[in-house]
Amino acid sequence: MTASLGALASLVRSKNAGPFWITIDILLPDSACFDRVSRSRITDARAIAELYGVDARHVKVFLLAELLAIKISFPRPVKQGSLHDRDMHAGQQYVPLLDIPVGD
Repeated sequence: MTASLGALASLVRSKNAGPFWITIDILLPDSACFDRVSRSRITDARAIAELYGVDARHVKVFLLAELLAIKISFPRPVKQGSLHDRDMHAGQQYVPLLDIPVGD
C-alpha cells in the first residue's frame, strides 16, 4: 500500500543549516515506518536534487535509525537574506516532500 510521506511521518520540518545550506528533518513514529521511508526515493540524492534544483553531488542524506530520523541537507539556491531569498528561515522548504508516495 502506498502512502505519502506526510501521512507516515510524525514530523517533517526544514530550517537553515547556516546561511548557505538547508536541512530537512523527517521524524518517523516507529522502525517499520523508518525502514519504509529509508527505502523510498526520498533518500535518493538525485530525486532530492531534481526536486530542489540543486546538484546531486551536494545533497547529503543521513539515515539515523536509532533516532527514527532522516536528515537531508543541500545548498540553498540563494544566500540567506539576499535580495532573492523567498524563505529567509527555510521554514517552508519541506513542503514538496510531503506528497511524495512511499511504497510498502
